Amino acid sequence: MNDTAAQEKNTVQSAPIQTRWAREIAPDNALPEYPRPQLMRNNWTNLNGLWEYAVTDSITNSPTYEGQILVPYPLESVLSGVKRTLLPEQRLWYRRSFDRPALSKGERLLLHFGAVDYQCWVYVNGKEVGTHEGGYMAFSFDITDFVRSGANELVVKVYDPSDAGIGPRGKQVLNPQNIYYTPSSGIWQTVWLETVPKDYITRLKITPNVDNGAVRVVVESATDKPVTVTAAGRTVKGHANTEISLPISDVRLWSPADPYLYDLEVTLGADKVKSYFGMRKVSVERGADGHDRIFLNGEPYFNLGTLDQGFWPDGLYTAPTDEALAFDIKAIKAMGFNTIRKHIKVEPARWYYHADRLGILVWQDFVQPNPNLPEGAKEIFEKQGAEMMAQLHNHPSITTWVLFNEKWGQYDQELLTQWVKDTDPSRLVNGHSGEYLYVNEKLRSPSPDAYVNSDITDVHSYPDPMNSLQMDGKARVLGEFGGIGVFIPGHQWNTGSAWGYINEKPAALKAKYSIMNKHLQLLQKEGLSASIYTQPFDVEGEQNGLMTYDREVIKIPFAELREIHRPLSPDRSTIPEVTAIDADLTDPAVTYEQALQEYIDGRETDLKRLAMLAAQTGDAAGKNRFNSLYILSLSAPYSEADLAFIEGSTTKVTDAGFPILVVQSEGNRPLHIKLMNIIFTDVIQPYVPTPDTKPNWEEIREKVKSYGAPGEEMYLRAKTIHTLNQQDWDAFRPVAKEYLEKYGEFIKPEEKQLFEEKL
Repeated sequence: MNDTAAQEKNTVQSAPIQTRWAREIAPDNALPEYPRPQLMRNNWTNLNGLWEYAVTDSITNSPTYEGQILVPYPLESVLSGVKRTLLPEQRLWYRRSFDRPALSKGERLLLHFGAVDYQCWVYVNGKEVGTHEGGYMAFSFDITDFVRSGANELVVKVYDPSDAGIGPRGKQVLNPQNIYYTPSSGIWQTVWLETVPKDYITRLKITPNVDNGAVRVVVESATDKPVTVTAAGRTVKGHANTEISLPISDVRLWSPADPYLYDLEVTLGADKVKSYFGMRKVSVERGADGHDRIFLNGEPYFNLGTLDQGFWPDGLYTAPTDEALAFDIKAIKAMGFNTIRKHIKVEPARWYYHADRLGILVWQDFVQPNPNLPEGAKEIFEKQGAEMMAQLHNHPSITTWVLFNEKWGQYDQELLTQWVKDTDPSRLVNGHSGEYLYVNEKLRSPSPDAYVNSDITDVHSYPDPMNSLQMDGKARVLGEFGGIGVFIPGHQWNTGSAWGYINEKPAALKAKYSIMNKHLQLLQKEGLSASIYTQPFDVEGEQNGLMTYDREVIKIPFAELREIHRPLSPDRSTIPEVTAIDADLTDPAVTYEQALQEYIDGRETDLKRLAMLAAQTGDAAGKNRFNSLYILSLSAPYSEADLAFIEGSTTKVTDAGFPILVVQSEGNRPLHIKLMNIIFTDVIQPYVPTPDTKPNWEEIREKVKSYGAPGEEMYLRAKTIHTLNQQDWDAFRPVAKEYLEKYGEFIKPEEKQLFEEKL
């Protein structure tokens, strides 16, 4: 079946692994839940489902649609039915029709998007209704004046350069590897219509005031008309856009052990919305032992957390179902953690709703600016950060904002930390997580100003835990540690690698992890207030989760994890019910030795399994042998799982999978770039060991000729840059001209300008 045919039938594409929820998804039930639990109305229409799509160049304005895509799953995901990388020079188009809901006199029709990555233009019946930039925030347009009775056409155009752009993009990169992952382009959260009165509530700002036994509410609207606010058996009247204080008698405090939520109802004229809130207070105070600690509701509360990336093997940024979205929080709580650090990603509103109702503290990262801080990067980072704080303000689970991570795009530390604190004084601010970063006890690039204006001092330490700096009035936290790599054969995204800061066999993981947690207990006595373990789930090439990426195997049983965590997290509510397979603790070396003997004896053997077992036991020679034998046993057309294995196990031009990938790289820019890098490292770099080397370029060109387009482009690029650096203009000019003519569209603008200036 060709790609177009598969898309027309909206077949879920194949992937190395998938979650149990993928099989439940159909075009008529793609995330059907109301997407915004803190501002709920009855009159809404879900627009998730099958849309038409097209991928074009950047100048096309009238696309020819290629097939169907399942919204809201990202273009690159298998659940979208497409699984295709969007390149920076391309544009993604969506189209669908919808019937205008019946509107009473004066009513308005709003079009809502949960999130679109990265920039989009929205058209209704051929007219632009608005644009939005930023891949994580919800946005809306009033489309009342653009719709007509009966059928209407909705078109969305998307630009998503991923890591080639200037905007915040989290861990999405065009060439995913190690701690960076596959992009999620386009619509990745629910799209929906909502009917509202002429005067309506645009937002609620809800802030608990535990000390005064009240909740402060601001009802935001384009009008200043009267409003009523009802909660906990009380009704208070006021006006829109003015703070209203509603007293709460006998306050029931929200905590992970008792995540009690109060219902809230707000009325403005004909508009009535439902919401909720939790009464909790977070602070840094001096404990009875003399250490400055994180307090929850007036008591010291150790934040025992884990670093949650929010990626899925089948949906990438988008959880397959709402049940799956909640599962991650349930699983983390069932492990015995009480805190999640949501790592440089903003989740859909329902994720935070589940965190609120299930009861877990959330440290919410800002999504980092482009690390190189190109022009415009600071402005969009601050704009998106302000939108994030406003959008997530009402969630009691969020107790801490994390501004910067490990110097990724860090700037104006003092000013921005104070800005976050002034914007939301109801929460703690971790101004810089991991500015002090230790890997194997070696310190990387410390800055004495990392914690100015922050409530917290924070250190990252891999693999073993340590305490952060002691500074008066600030809590000491371990913002990341651990990263113990354990891979489970049959549950890997990338079968060719098993990345972790350290690697262990499954049977050794519990002992190593338990020892780390005993060190946390020692550090807690010395003033540590929080720890964040990397990480709860494997993610693509990172196989250092406590569960596998498909959420099927738990590497240490839940009950045993809870016991390990109990000394630091004794404050337990009902344990969420989650199911997973306990890891097989048989020594992989024993299993591998038996399988290897079966192969030697000539018995039927699974070569792929042998290759994976060889990798797990550290038998490099066996891994290379069985990787090659397995790849050579395959034949075109290759499945997605086969190609994933081939790509993951190919690191040299002499590997059996390399010629296969050369053929597959046509039209696949990320794979093309990966092959270029292999060619440079393996073939070209030995010819140019130092900047002053003058290699035989014709010999190099002959060497790379058999590697097709990746070889040619890498040759032209390497020679262009090398001769430019040497200012060998006679050699530079002809090769730079050829490079620009053949591959100019892929060269960064600033680099392209430099080459052209020197011609």
